This record gives sequence, C-alpha cells and structure tokens, in this order.
Amino acid sequence: MHKQVAAVIGGGVIGGGWAARFALNGWDVQIFDPDPQAERKVGEVMANARRSLPGMVDVALPSEGTLTFHDSIAAAVDGAVWIQESVPEQLAIKHTTLAEIQKSCLPDAVIGSSTSGFKPSELQEGATRPEQIIVAHPFNPVYLLPLIEVVPTRANTPAFLDGADTILKSMGFYPLRVRKEIDAHIADRFLEAVWREALWLVKDGVATTEEIDNAIRYGFGIRWAQMGLFETYRVAGGEAGMKHFMAQFGPALKWPWTKLMDVPEFTDELVDLIAGQSDEQSGAYSIRELERIRDTNLVAMMRALKAQDWGAGALMNAHEATLRAGAPLGARVDDLDDVSAPLLTVHRAVPLDWTDYNGHMNEAKYLQAFCDATDRFMEMIGCDADYISAGGSYFTAETHIRHVNEALAGTVIDVRTQVLSGAGKKLHLFHEMYAGETLLATGEHFLLHVSLETRRPSDPAPHILAALERVATAHAALDAPAGMGRAVGQRP
Repeated sequence: MHKQVAAVIGGGVIGGGWAARFALNGWDVQIFDPDPQAERKVGEVMANARRSLPGMVDVALPSEGTLTFHDSIAAAVDGAVWIQESVPEQLAIKHTTLAEIQKSCLPDAVIGSSTSGFKPSELQEGATRPEQIIVAHPFNPVYLLPLIEVVPTRANTPAFLDGADTILKSMGFYPLRVRKEIDAHIADRFLEAVWREALWLVKDGVATTEEIDNAIRYGFGIRWAQMGLFETYRVAGGEAGMKHFMAQFGPALKWPWTKLMDVPEFTDELVDLIAGQSDEQSGAYSIRELERIRDTNLVAMMRALKAQDWGAGALMNAHEATLRAGAPLGARVDDLDDVSAPLLTVHRAVPLDWTDYNGHMNEAKYLQAFCDATDRFMEMIGCDADYISAGGSYFTAETHIRHVNEALAGTVIDVRTQVLSGAGKKLHLFHEMYAGETLLATGEHFLLHVSLETRRPSDPAPHILAALERVATAHAALDAPAGMGRAVGQRP
C-alpha cells in the first residue's frame, strides 16, 4: 500500500520527534535541515521512539515508513500532504522558511508550525496561501505525548482544519483547537507561570531545583496527569462540588503568594546557581539516558491510565481501536473463507513494562500474550463480551508454556493459534509466538466451556460450537505442532 508522505523542516529535538511519530505510524518522512549532524540527531531520536512508542498500544503499529534527508526545502516538501516547520523561534526565519515551502509544496497540504510562542496570524503575514498555514504546537517527546495545540485564524477553513485534525488523530494525537489566538497558546502559559515562580523560589533560597521538581512529581504532577486542573479542584471541593471549592479557596487569589507579574533578573549569579543545582541533581546521567528514563516512565504511566480508560489512556485506547481495525488480525470465523492455517490472534510490539532485569520479556508476559491470543480466538468463534455477559464462557483448566527464544522491548510478536480439538465442552489450543519467522515460545491451553451461573461445565451455544468445529476440522489436517503434549523438562 502506498504510504502517505510528510515533510519535516528542521530536524532538532522537536522536528526529530515529529519525524519519529510520522514514520512509526507508517508515513514516509522527508527531512530538510542544513545541520550536518541532522541525520545523526534524528537517528538518535528515532532509536528512542522505536524503543518506546510501539509498546504504548497492544496491537502492532503500521510498518515503519522510510526517512530520507534532502538538500533543499523544495525536495523535502515534494508530494507531502503534511509539512511540519520546526525551525528556530525567530519570526524572520519562519517567514523565509514558510515562503520557501509554499513555492514548492502541494497547494492543499497542511503546513503546521511547531512554534510555542508566535500566533498563526504572524506566521501567515505575507504568505502566498495563508489558508494552509496553522500552528500545530506539540509537546516533547512528540512521539509519546498526545497533545497538539492547533491554532488557526479566519483564513483557515473549517474543512481544512477538520482534515488536519483527522490526520493528527490517526497518529494518536489529541488536537486541542485553540479558540482564539494568543501569545504562547494555552499550555505554555501555564508552564511559564510555574517557571517564573520556580525561578523566584530558587533565587530567594526557598528551594533547590531538585526540591521544586520533587514537589511536582510527588504531588500535583501525578494528579494533573490524569485529571488536569479544574477536575482536580472539583474533587477537592468534596460532595459540595466546584462552587464550594471556589467559595472556600477563591479568597486566596488576593493573598500575596505568587510573583507571577514580576520576573527575577537573569544575572550570571542566578544562572550559575540554577545550572549548578541542576548539574548536582541530574548530572550523573547523559541527556540520552535521561530521555530513555523519561520515556520508560511516560509509557508506564500512560499504560496504567490505558488500563483504566482514563485521560491520556482513553486516547490510546481509541487510537488502538483504529489500529486494530486495520491490523491483519483474524475476523470472526464465520467471515473467513479459509481457516485451514493457524489463525493470527496477536500482532503487537513488546512494551517496555513487559521486560525484566535481563532486558527481555518477563515469563509472566508470555502467559499474558497467550491469554490475549486465547481471548481473541474466543471472540473469533463468537464467545465475545455479549456472550459472556449472557452467562457462558471458557475457563482455562491447564497451561503449558515453552520458552524458545528471547523477545526484547519493541519486538513485534505474532501469535498463531491452532485448534488441536474442539468438540462439546472441551477446547484444546496450541499457540506459537513468532518474531518474523523466529519461534519465540509456544503455549498449550486446555479449556472447558462453563456456565457462569452454575460455575460448572456446560455445552456452548450452537453457533459457537459450529464455528469451533469448523476450525477444528480444518486444523485436523495440519501436522501436530512441535512441543505438543510435552512434559516439563522434555527437550527435542
């Protein structure tokens, strides 16, 4: 299938993050950056993204797109339907860059600017086609964090903006449409307020950089990650709700707590003080090590939110549903013309939090992957959520797993499921886990159909039994899989 093409103009930390997000979601990416080190820098960002992003969802991302580096903006934007400008925050440089882009790009391509401060009306000044330029402001790391502030002007049509939103959502982003353009948009205005106050606290000797970071990450930072500001305060109001909170804490706004309208002078002494404290706090790690620590923590927290279908996790679940709909996973058995081969029941990457101290997939996660395969097979024969809620399901009675090869974080695994027998109440499955054509593990599972009302074995519904027997009959012609029925400790 022909891949969509994105162009990234400026391959620094943000531009590299955009390139990784596009490429790992199946886009070909064309990059222009005059920096002779650009290819190395983007490559390092890509390495971090490959390690972390695929494991955010429980189905494999599309096959990775191709990254190419070009000597001119004209070559980079050729054929691109989304062009992301991430050059330095100087308006003159952005105007020159945008003019060069518009000389050669598709007239209906989206041109997004990563600017954190300039308004879109400023970017559109003097543009050949102002209607195709918007602010699309991301947050670092772009390949993990979902928020994109989309800031338009009246020059951008609703249809154009809806199309831009659709593209962003297809990559798991949350496009936040900013209602009115304003300096620094929305999120950075909060960050600026916290940053100003933090500078005063350090300058006045109230706290060190590490103590301020600890106040955030051990306290309200965790709350904000899953509820934000207003919902957090609504909960703080107790049963009386938001009005009670406002009445109780509103008067505090008149107290002289903050210095948000005043900025400490950036003297050499203040810069040295903050830099020295930061070195003491984090200097034991390289920037790349800190990035990997950050990414591992972000994946773990967002996957925890994913399990609760809340906040950023709910976005991930919605994105995963889209990916799953286009993934090469088996449909319902009744919809398949040919069931003679083992059925693909899992297609996903190994996430960071599935690995152990040895750096490979923990043995418990092999069982989880095989359980996911069993659940998917049950869905395929009709034993889905509706059927289970009506009182019938399969219970696992026996499991045997063989570990054949290692699986590392980011490895794309496929599980193929063979029915060894399926008649009456009994279901005997054999799963084989592969990375490409390399066998990683096998799982043999014996299940019984059970009535959830009596908690005793019972006959499946006729439509389930018919689907199961169809697959079992077809798979009876297959060779017995290696390792079937093997006892613990037996080897070839």
